[in-house]
Amino acid sequence: MGAATVSEPPLSGPAGAVSRRRVTLTGVAALVAGCTPNTHLPAVGTGPVPAQDQVQEMAAGARRREAAILVHGAWHGGWAWDEIAARLRRAGWQVAAPTLPGLTPDHDRSLVPTLDDHVAAVLAEAERLGGAGIVLVGHSYGGMVATGAAARLGAARVRHVVYLDAALPRSGQSMITQNPATATPQAEAAAVAALGGLTRDGVWMEPLPPEVFGIPSSRPDLLEILRARLVAHPLPTWTERLAFDEAAVQAIARTYVWCNAPALEPSAFAVHARAVREGALPGRWRYRELATGHNAMMTEPDAVTEIITSA
Repeated sequence: MGAATVSEPPLSGPAGAVSRRRVTLTGVAALVAGCTPNTHLPAVGTGPVPAQDQVQEMAAGARRREAAILVHGAWHGGWAWDEIAARLRRAGWQVAAPTLPGLTPDHDRSLVPTLDDHVAAVLAEAERLGGAGIVLVGHSYGGMVATGAAARLGAARVRHVVYLDAALPRSGQSMITQNPATATPQAEAAAVAALGGLTRDGVWMEPLPPEVFGIPSSRPDLLEILRARLVAHPLPTWTERLAFDEAAVQAIARTYVWCNAPALEPSAFAVHARAVREGALPGRWRYRELATGHNAMMTEPDAVTEIITSA
């Protein structure tokens, strides 16, 4: 596994550092240790709940608050997060890694999902998980979806958004126009035409070669997974503009992770990384770099898991 180069300044922004108050098992043990020997507990069935039961309830509550929704990118499915999901679950997290509408192998291509449908799928997962303190993770195109979901859920439900080599839109931008290189009407039209060349019907973009996603030749197992499982992606989800409350998203702490060995080109990810690294964007940000390719959740699952659990 390649080494990860990490850059992590404190969370920045007008609100300053984010306070992360968590009830941990260690903290609970300290509370129990603070009980004096002559503490009298009531008999079972009478009086307050015994301290030990309170400890168990607090610990269970702490575990419930650790939840993540992992949003895959174009052509992929929830399977792309298998290694991350397994690690998070072993650490006691609740995890949802949905396959977005239209991205299952047997999908009826006469039914074309929208970007809003993809956002709605993530909102449904948040409803299923319940509670607050969710960490939303968006990879590549999934950054569009995670942004839309974060705006709808707000800081009351979402603790952190992690952009893993991902799209980072402003309100009113699409997957295409969030890239400064294709933001003008002329450049956008050219990009749509080029992407249309990936389709057979003007709608469904056929998968790119697995090597495009930064999987090294030394990992033929991962290349084979991509060859077997990548599916066509609906072009309209890339042209649809995402309207959302920017202030709602800026109220949530965020991390941008740039995967730069090799960097995915052409893409806007290096541009977004530089803006976050230089403190040019509003809100509270962490910045990280991973010396791996675009599909870091597959090539560097330990490093990506650490970024999520430290959010």
